[in-house]
Amino acid sequence: MSTEPPPPGSGQPPEDDPFRKPPPSQGGGSPYDGPQDPYGTPQNPQDPQNPQGPQNPPGSGNPYDSAPPPPGGTPPPPYGGGGGDHPYGGDPYGGGPYEGDPLAGMPPLADSGKRVLARIIDIILVSIVVGLLSWAFGIAEYQTNPDKIQYGRQFGQSVLAAVLYIGYDTFMTARTGQTLGKRLLKLRVANLNDGATPSVQTNLVRAAVLWLPAVFCCACIWTAICGGWSFFDKPYKQGLHDKAAKTVVVSTG
Repeated sequence: MSTEPPPPGSGQPPEDDPFRKPPPSQGGGSPYDGPQDPYGTPQNPQDPQNPQGPQNPPGSGNPYDSAPPPPGGTPPPPYGGGGGDHPYGGDPYGGGPYEGDPLAGMPPLADSGKRVLARIIDIILVSIVVGLLSWAFGIAEYQTNPDKIQYGRQFGQSVLAAVLYIGYDTFMTARTGQTLGKRLLKLRVANLNDGATPSVQTNLVRAAVLWLPAVFCCACIWTAICGGWSFFDKPYKQGLHDKAAKTVVVSTG
């Protein structure tokens, strides 16, 4: 199984993504089903002269004799017949206990505290790059005179920060589902519907929702609200940016 990242510009995770959940198995019948006659007649290998086996006369007390439906009602469904009141979705033998649960087959959801720590690591790393490039391009704000606010430099540095933060999150997460902070903390971003590594478009939406308000208006307040939402969200522990992109963060270790 290949673990190569999707080709640049494809925008979609590869079909052989090792993290993609396998499709649900199609109904294969009970493993206890025996060989059946092509006409539906059960076989009796012990008596070739009577392949249908002994016949039970009516009223013999056979517990498997079909009973008439109750007055004004319908007969109960057989096993595998889709009883809708079953706590696991109906079929106790065919559908599996996790049918309909998007988290089935995925690693456990990441601890919200680890997510915050991973995000802090990423912010520190990207902030260092933003500071160095701002100094190189002459748009650093460190010497801004409070009596002479240089709005051009402030806006330029905000644009640079937005590009770097969004580009970093989008590029890294589209490749492996991990930024450097998430890799250190053994976390990974995954599509909620199939567990696969999110596409470039999905990660772009996720990063834009997280970073654009933080860079241009709300700074740390928006980052805290957006990421801290996972502490209270149930059942998927999603931040606001996860909800916008339909992703979750899971543990890899």
